[in-house]
Amino acid sequence: VQLQASGGGLVQPGGSLSLSCATSGFAFRLNVMGWYRQAPGKQRELVANTGNAGATWSVDSVKGRFTISRDNAKNMVYLQMNSLKPEDTGVYYCNTFHNDQDYFGRGTLVTVSS
Repeated sequence: VQLQASGGGLVQPGGSLSLSCATSGFAFRLNVMGWYRQAPGKQRELVANTGNAGATWSVDSVKGRFTISRDNAKNMVYLQMNSLKPEDTGVYYCNTFHNDQDYFGRGTLVTVSS
């Protein structure tokens, strides 16, 4: 299983970023896919996920600002982040659960600062 997140960077408060995650090694279309983040000094937390039928969930702190989506033909999952806040700063990881194991790819750093 391979998960490779990209798209992070430095953005000012109120700005937008779009994260992408390329995946391989499992039946993508059958799996729930998620985005986690880990802020400095804090535990990793689930930000949003999307089921194999397209249903989505997001944590209250990002509702209305972040949108998770997936492309089953390309084995890709995305996170569109709008109206970014300094507290959104952290390393963002793509995630899936496969063969009784959680997988986290190499993360991408998002820094929201003026």
